[in-house]
Amino acid sequence: MSPAAKSVFVFALYLVVVGLGLIVAPNAFLAPLGFPPADESWLRVLGVLTFCLAAYYGAAARAGLTVFFGWTVWVRAGVFVVFGVLVLLHLAPKPLALLGTVDLAAALWTAAALRAARA
Repeated sequence: MSPAAKSVFVFALYLVVVGLGLIVAPNAFLAPLGFPPADESWLRVLGVLTFCLAAYYGAAARAGLTVFFGWTVWVRAGVFVVFGVLVLLHLAPKPLALLGTVDLAAALWTAAALRAARA
């Protein structure tokens, strides 16, 4: 597995943790991020979708889909920007920016690995 593929695979594992956390115990997962308790099913639905993304990321990493890795850099950086805007506009609690920072850090890792592979 290439360094870029490893970075995407590790991000897939992170998505598995987030997805399972939202499916199994959404309030316990979100409480440290400052979200109020909720009993709506949308949290678990979001967990299922996150888990599905994890499957795509993991499969792409195992298959070495370099073009996909490049796409994820932009999308994950975009998550950081959108989460940051939501926090700045007081539409989401400040700790949400931490999740965005994880996305950005992972995106930068993948970008660096892709650049190194091209060099």
